Amino acid sequence: MARDLVRLSDVAKAAGVSQGTASNVFSRPGLVRAEVRERVRETARQLGYAGPDPRGRLLRAGKSNAIGVATAEPLAYFFDDPFARELMRGISELCDARGAGLALVSARSEERLSWNIQSALVDGFVLLCIENGEKMIELTRERQLPFVALALGKPDDSISAIGVDDYAGAQMAARHLARLGHRRYGILALEFDDFSEGPVDAARIARATYSTSRDRARGYLEELALHGVSRESVPIYETRGTAESVARGLDHLLAGERPTAILCMSDRVAMLAIEELARRGLRVPADISIVGFDGVPEAARFTPHLTTVAQPIAEIGRRAVRAILDGDGEIHREVLPLELIVRQSSAAPTQS
Repeated sequence: MARDLVRLSDVAKAAGVSQGTASNVFSRPGLVRAEVRERVRETARQLGYAGPDPRGRLLRAGKSNAIGVATAEPLAYFFDDPFARELMRGISELCDARGAGLALVSARSEERLSWNIQSALVDGFVLLCIENGEKMIELTRERQLPFVALALGKPDDSISAIGVDDYAGAQMAARHLARLGHRRYGILALEFDDFSEGPVDAARIARATYSTSRDRARGYLEELALHGVSRESVPIYETRGTAESVARGLDHLLAGERPTAILCMSDRVAMLAIEELARRGLRVPADISIVGFDGVPEAARFTPHLTTVAQPIAEIGRRAVRAILDGDGEIHREVLPLELIVRQSSAAPTQS
C-alpha cells in the first residue's frame, strides 16, 4: 500500500480495532488502554500513517482560529520594510493575546493567487497593499470570510477598511515646512502604479492607480499652493522605495535650483534620501530639510532623528485583527488620527 494513501481505516483494520478506537488514539488517547494505544501507534508507524489531516478537523469545526495576511508584495516585504514590520507587530500582538494563529498569504503571483487565497486555513483576511487588487478582493469574497483592507480611498463602500487620511497627513508635512520659511521644494514619491518610476506631472498624479501616493501628492501640492508655492515649481520623482531609485530621484530633484526641503512619502524613502545626501556632501537639515511619512520606530533612532507624519501603525494592525475576530458581519470602516512629530531633520532654511 502506498504510504501517502494510507487511511485511518487501514490502520484500524491492521491493528485489529474499530475505526472509532483508532481515531481516539490520535484525538483522545486518554480513552484508550495503554496497550491498545501502543499497538495502534506502532501499526501506524509501520504503515506510514502520520495521523488525521488537521484540515478535516478544522473544516468540521468551521473555525481555524487563524488570521491570514495577504499582500500583493513579495513576502520578503514583511521582513524588509519598516512599516510592514511594525504593522505585523501589532497584528501578531493581538493574535497572541487571543491565542490565534497567523498565516502570510502571497498574492504576488497571478498564477498562484486563486489557490493561495482559496486554500488558506484562516477565519478571515487582512488585505495589505490591495489597491489595484480587485482580484484579491473578489477571491476573498468568494471564500465568504470576513476581510479588512488596510487602505482607504476606494470607491467601494462595501469593503471594510482601516487606515488614515493620507491627504491630510501630507498637508501637515507641507504646512510644517512652509511655516519654517521654505520656498523651494522637491517630492520623493512612492509608486503611483505597479513597477513604475520617474518624473511625475499633474496628469500622472490624476491617473494614478494607488490612492495613497495620489492623495499624498495632492495634499503636499495643494497645501504648498496655499503658501504661494506653485505646482509647476515642485519637481516630483516616483521612486520604488529602493536606495537606487531614491538616488535617481535625488539626481532629478537636484538637477535645477537646489530645493531647501524635500517631502518624502515614506520614512524609508526619507532615511534613504538622507544617507544619499550625506554621500553627496549635503547636510540635513543645514542644507536640505527632510520630512517623512509613517512614524516607523527606526525614524526616532535615525541620525538625524526624522521629522515625520506618524500613523498608528501597530494599532491599525491590532484593530484589523479585532474587526475579524469580533466581527458582526457589518462593514467596518475607520480612519485613525495622524500626528506630526517634529525632530532634527527639519529646520528653517539657511539660504533664501
